[in-house]
Amino acid sequence: MSRIEKRNPEINAFSYIDYDGARAQARFAEKLASNGGELPPLLGVPITIKSCIDVAGLPCEAGSRLRAGYVAGQDATLVARLRKAGAILLGNTSTPEALMAYHTDNELQGRTNNPWDLTRTSGGSSGGEAAAIAACMSAGGIGSDGGGSIRVPAHFCGICGLKPTPGRVPGTGHYPAGYGPFSLIGVVGPMARTVEDLQLLFNVVAGYDYADPASSPVPLEAFPDHHKQTLTIGYYMDDGFSAPTVETRNAVEQAAHALEDAGHQIEPYLPDVLDRARELWSVLFVECSASLLRPMISGREQEISSNLREFLAIAAEYPPLTAERLLHTLLERDELRLRLLQRMETLPILLAPVCTSPAFRHEHVGWGPGHPADYFRTMTYSQHYNLLGNPAAVVPVGQSPEGLPIGVQVIGRPYREHEVLAVASQLQERFGSNPPPLGR
Repeated sequence: MSRIEKRNPEINAFSYIDYDGARAQARFAEKLASNGGELPPLLGVPITIKSCIDVAGLPCEAGSRLRAGYVAGQDATLVARLRKAGAILLGNTSTPEALMAYHTDNELQGRTNNPWDLTRTSGGSSGGEAAAIAACMSAGGIGSDGGGSIRVPAHFCGICGLKPTPGRVPGTGHYPAGYGPFSLIGVVGPMARTVEDLQLLFNVVAGYDYADPASSPVPLEAFPDHHKQTLTIGYYMDDGFSAPTVETRNAVEQAAHALEDAGHQIEPYLPDVLDRARELWSVLFVECSASLLRPMISGREQEISSNLREFLAIAAEYPPLTAERLLHTLLERDELRLRLLQRMETLPILLAPVCTSPAFRHEHVGWGPGHPADYFRTMTYSQHYNLLGNPAAVVPVGQSPEGLPIGVQVIGRPYREHEVLAVASQLQERFGSNPPPLGR
């Protein structure tokens, strides 16, 4: 807790810090450890939870005045699993309002800064979570991802993150609820400083939950010995829509060569479904989200943030979302997914950028072409795989000339998180990881 008191004032990663609760949990963990016997896998490990996931007794406001004062009455399913595993819940971490941004700034807690450079964003919408973990204020935690919201903050903050297959980790207790189209694109998943810690958290929180409409009782596979496993791996450095920086391209290329040196077969491969996947993602994320938000906001427009106001204005420029257009979006989504997965039968892992660049300056981010870091152009590399439903991990590989971290995205087949994490582990073994200046 002393590290939080030292580092958080300038980073501002937390929405709520449960000092008393965390100390009580620590005392219980100490007592349990002293009794001997078999101990739970996360006993005494201090973790954090994104503030859109219910933790009993803590505020869960998702950065919005419209939810100000809301306190969760019970734990989300995954939170209950973490408690049972012995984790100490330190509190929850900040998000943009209603999770609708790739930077973390809201009217309740203010702006979260990147531990590598306070003038830069930590990303979003799990930006508070990534910043807390990168600055060593938390050992790991849980974020959520509907368009890159685990992977982009992990990339910006130089940590690891896993977007699982939809339904792998129960989204029960998440706001907004993962129902309807959102069950196809939205997930919750672990974030940590190492791939090994991702695997540990994933093993605890994954599993069937009847209350999650996407949940399926597919058993977890054992984490393989990556030194014995060889795969054919495809990679691309540019999606043909939004060109990444030279250093971002280099990081993907370096990752591919490192895996080739480790014994894998490497080949360039750009999926032919990405352009359309990007467009269909906008229907399900932007248009469907706006349709749900408008009635909630009606009559309280003056209470919402400028970012959310901008998001809704952009969404209003789309044609009306008819039932017929939504139906055809869902049908075409499944066709695109099938085409990609057919190719991935012989190319089971893909490498790609996470975003077009390292962390942006705070003032550059936003929805639409009026911003140098327009979300519709910079974040496509992550959005593709929400639409297509692939699991994907991020692991730090390179650095920009300014010393900012650059992650690489490792994309796999549904329910094959063990392959994704094994490859990510090899990359971390090769490239290592360094704490940011404010994490040391």
